[in-house]
Amino acid sequence: MADMRAFREAVDDWASGGTGEAARELAAWLNVRTAVLLEGPSDLAAVEVLAERRGRDLAAEGVCVISMGGAMSVARYTGLLGPPGLGLRLTGLSDENEQPFYDRALDRAGAPREGFFVCVADLEDELIRALGTTRIEDILRSEGELRSWQTFVRQPAQRGRPRQRQLRRFLGTTKGRKIRYGRLLAEALAPEEVPAPLDDLLASL
Repeated sequence: MADMRAFREAVDDWASGGTGEAARELAAWLNVRTAVLLEGPSDLAAVEVLAERRGRDLAAEGVCVISMGGAMSVARYTGLLGPPGLGLRLTGLSDENEQPFYDRALDRAGAPREGFFVCVADLEDELIRALGTTRIEDILRSEGELRSWQTFVRQPAQRGRPRQRQLRRFLGTTKGRKIRYGRLLAEALAPEEVPAPLDDLLASL
């Protein structure tokens, strides 16, 4: 049986120049009603973890969480999934610096802006500030990466930088690390520690 992952893959193929036929068929088959647009796979991992922790089955609710591969793709995805395309309700997260791209894309697609919630820098920054650097270093230790982290902060380019910025940079230095820690940091949050943009997004679904 088709699942939401198949729909997500069909949407990515459509965004890359495909016909969109498979995405349309799967949207109807799966009764997709909402698309959550996120910049990258680490954001997707965090959203899925917190939804699961709240007892939500987003796929069963007709909600598809999509990683767009960067903010510059938002116009393409809003056009395909919003009113000009599948007519889904659009929601998601945006970074503060990239909010104008989202606003223009949503306006062009005729979709409301209200469903998009803004992170100050990005979602990793929100998670780092929510947990604090000491707890994140404990997570790095439990994952066997404390030595790599200690080596990283001794690099000349990192000296004198705030610990939060160092951590944010460290999470992006190795392929796959941001995705893994997107999940791990989300798992470490107490319910009252969930950053406001992420909490508001989940509450809106």
